[in-house]
Amino acid sequence: MNDLQNKNIIITGASGGIGHSIVKKLYENGANILATGTKKEKLEDLKSKFGNIKILSFDISQSEQIDDFIEKATKELGGNLHGIINNAGTTQDNLAIRMNFDEWKKVIDINLTSTFLLSKAAIKKMLKNKQGKVINITSVVGHTGNPGQVNYTAAKAGIVAMSKTLAIEYAKKNININCISPGFIKTAMTDKIDSKYRDIIISKIPSARLGEPEDVANAVLFLTSDQSNYINGETLHVNGGMYMA
Repeated sequence: MNDLQNKNIIITGASGGIGHSIVKKLYENGANILATGTKKEKLEDLKSKFGNIKILSFDISQSEQIDDFIEKATKELGGNLHGIINNAGTTQDNLAIRMNFDEWKKVIDINLTSTFLLSKAAIKKMLKNKQGKVINITSVVGHTGNPGQVNYTAAKAGIVAMSKTLAIEYAKKNININCISPGFIKTAMTDKIDSKYRDIIISKIPSARLGEPEDVANAVLFLTSDQSNYINGETLHVNGGMYMA
């Protein structure tokens, strides 16, 4: 799958485990990548591993600067944009009756509003090429719900509905907007889960294991490639059978 040659792609949340794997997979398949995140040392590490990628530190919570970020990132990539992977996000967990407004607003603002603004700004660039791919990373809990994550699940479910609407609006412009919904993936976040609770989670997964970051990256590669050109407004579930839509 080498049809990413000369394709310019922005990857947010690149300094995390899944983001790192996405960068690696798309780089190996010829994409011109701009990787962004908030952890400068990890971005520099990506740069050292994949020498010709671009890196740009940016916090997507700075919503008023998103248009400028996309403008700068596109220029760094040579002036054209063919794809964006909206992978960055955050959590701030609490039971619903204990959750204060700031905890709710922060997660909605970063996970949903900033994803919309990034998608909107990227689509404007893609319209010039008359083609493009927007891939939004959601979560299995956006479909199933999860105790203590009313803000996070609302944001992730919102991304799915938002992506469907964007897909309808821009399908005639050859811009595909899809989601990938990971289940429980081996990352620094899942490493912190208590072993007893981890066993309960695994018992609910037909594949009887946590996923690997590369499992998500493989799905991103497919949806970024020309092989997915007739797939639009869909959510690809990567969860080992934990949730079957």
